[in-house]
Amino acid sequence: MHARLIAVGERAPSWVAAGFAEYSKRLSHWLPLELVELPPGRRGKGLDPARAILDEGQRMCAALPKSALVVALDGGGRALTSEQLAQRLAHWRQQGRDLALLIGGPDGHADAVLACADETWSLGPLTLPHMLVRLLVAEQLYRAASLLANHPYHRG
Repeated sequence: MHARLIAVGERAPSWVAAGFAEYSKRLSHWLPLELVELPPGRRGKGLDPARAILDEGQRMCAALPKSALVVALDGGGRALTSEQLAQRLAHWRQQGRDLALLIGGPDGHADAVLACADETWSLGPLTLPHMLVRLLVAEQLYRAASLLANHPYHRG
């Protein structure tokens, strides 16, 4: 199983990129994780934000690997403990499909993206910067994989 994190937004701050690279490296033998960055839709004075969301959604759907299990990160999704995420990861592995995790733009996901998602996952009720979500997802995937491997990283 390979995982692809598809995220709207480009040019992460160096500390986010370094953190994501670190967890991606740690994950590499359990769950190879690739980051795919998509340009955000055009926003600004006189521009329709709904059009930006629609554009982002179309690019996101086009970036999905064929037959991947799709999990959209969304505030309305299911909140999981680290142990529950490890159980979900074990379940996803049993599906025999690659995994695509989706992080939308500043206004969230297009309806079409949520419709094509097999699951939605919430990191909790806080509003988080989308660049930080990349790092949190990578760390939580590493924590889940380490739990499954009985690695001492998680000491919950």
